[in-house]
Amino acid sequence: MTRPAAKVTQNTWSFLRDAMIAPTGFREYDARWKYPDEINLPGITALGLGLGTQMHRRGIRPEIAVGNDYRDYSLSIKNALMLGLMQAGIQVRDIGPAVSPMAYFSQFHLDVPAVAMVTASHNPNGWTGVKMGFDRPLTHGPEEMAELRDIVLAGAGEPRPGGGYAFVDGVREAYLDDLIGDFRMSRRLKVVCATGNGTASAFAPELFERIGVEVVPSHNELDYTFPNYNPNPEAMEMLHDMAASVRASGADFALGFDGDGDRCGVVDDEGEEIFADKVGVILARDLARLYPGATFVADVKSTGLFASDPELLKHGIKADYWKTGHSHMKRRVKDIGALAGFEKSGHYFLAGPIGRGYDCGLRVAVEICKLMDRNPGKSMSDLRKALPRTFATPTMSPYCADTEKYDVLARLVDRLVALHETGGRIAGRPIAQVVTVNGARVILDNGAWGLVRASSNTPNLVVVCESPDSEAEMRAIFADIDAVIRTEPAVGAYDQTI
Repeated sequence: MTRPAAKVTQNTWSFLRDAMIAPTGFREYDARWKYPDEINLPGITALGLGLGTQMHRRGIRPEIAVGNDYRDYSLSIKNALMLGLMQAGIQVRDIGPAVSPMAYFSQFHLDVPAVAMVTASHNPNGWTGVKMGFDRPLTHGPEEMAELRDIVLAGAGEPRPGGGYAFVDGVREAYLDDLIGDFRMSRRLKVVCATGNGTASAFAPELFERIGVEVVPSHNELDYTFPNYNPNPEAMEMLHDMAASVRASGADFALGFDGDGDRCGVVDDEGEEIFADKVGVILARDLARLYPGATFVADVKSTGLFASDPELLKHGIKADYWKTGHSHMKRRVKDIGALAGFEKSGHYFLAGPIGRGYDCGLRVAVEICKLMDRNPGKSMSDLRKALPRTFATPTMSPYCADTEKYDVLARLVDRLVALHETGGRIAGRPIAQVVTVNGARVILDNGAWGLVRASSNTPNLVVVCESPDSEAEMRAIFADIDAVIRTEPAVGAYDQTI
């Protein structure tokens, strides 16, 4: 295998022959590129050869399950990836079109050690990528991704004999059976099922119907042009559409799924969009009664309620705040034996005896239905209103180029740490602590906080703020954090703001 060519460009002879791979596509916990601007099909094949070589170097049994999401180019990407894996001497088990958690499930169902899921997740069309892992239920983290990047970019993939291919049918059906088990609703529920025409359209409506939920369809026709909106339940566009469907149908709530089905968003019966970290607290409260003394992991973007909610404290729940990112969270849940992990983006990681530890939006949907079944006299809005009130921004993402964002973030963290050390204030309050496990989470003396970190998936920073006291304080926190961010000229406009 030759080193990826540095000067391969589109619409040239070499573009159809030589690997073109932008190094920035190797992220902290998966790989993502604009296709074909940043990677071509020979580049994807080189990635497959590198991944197979990494398996051999780590002593992983040379067998892998491979799936793809529902985009018009994902099958071509998967075929190119599988070609490289087979060149590396890997036995490929092709599970066909899938949501990411179905691919993770297939590792257990087929008893294979490795997985590679071709997906751009919630990124818009024009993006592609791969989520991969060797140690179920974990996926690659920074160490594994750096090792893979070095193998691929150095042209160090090693062809060897022994590769092969087999298509495995029936995994979708087994995955749905596993999600459903013997559960059936005992109360009547009417639920808006929002899939944004993405891959979850082939799973979620059937899942709800089989557990006895009345489905209000919302963009459930598979259409890889995404004619209504990009399926991303963290984006206000999708949440607003879900809210409108609830109000129009009189549904009990809405559940929405992202492009590869590993995240779940919620809108309640009053049409109120509940940010995923608050849904996490609602779930945690219910699970705390069943599993008192459990540990929950929350990412640094999430609400402070995991640590301060009186209901969780009453049941002896321990909160652990950790790095944002599905691989970081999966690993943390496993390493510390937590019952579950919750991310503000809508990834939930339900470990045994509830789930297998990987993020699955459809598993979360079933558990939300079970929660409602255990609370027959309560609505979703009742559960929302029972939480201590806080005032939080949406997740906001100012532009910052992939080549600059980590250096920019390092300088911002230094400024915020220095502000704390010199007695500076945010929103007029003293800074109690700056947590730097993942960017900077600036915590004030009343538990309010503001966060800035780098997105691992897109050319952006990420900003979130929360106040337990008032919307005005939340806005003041954002204004002061943003003033620090604006000291960096490389940071551009926000995708949304408050």
